[in-house]
Amino acid sequence: MKRKWNLDVSLKPLRNVEWGEEDGKVVLKVEKFKSRAGRWFCKVMKRPEHFYINLDEVGSFIWKRCDGEHTLEDILEELEEKYGGEMMKERLGVFIYILQKYGYVSLEK
Repeated sequence: MKRKWNLDVSLKPLRNVEWGEEDGKVVLKVEKFKSRAGRWFCKVMKRPEHFYINLDEVGSFIWKRCDGEHTLEDILEELEEKYGGEMMKERLGVFIYILQKYGYVSLEK
């Protein structure tokens, strides 16, 4: 069964994590733990407090537009223009859902 992603395309995604670029693709820097105990554990075990997520070309394209200025509709139009219209609404919906679920972006009116 295919899931339909109901996007409120008037929403504006806003990034909530640090990021950088490597070879034109976005790399997210995400905290492993939000609790003091988790951060303490990382220090005691001499482990990094962050992990990195490498986005692909399309994910990077979307991420760079999650600035609180572009609406999802704006991003979708640019995606379809650059990559073609096939399944772009679904891909954007899934990607934004995952980013929001993990707190990497918030959606603003």
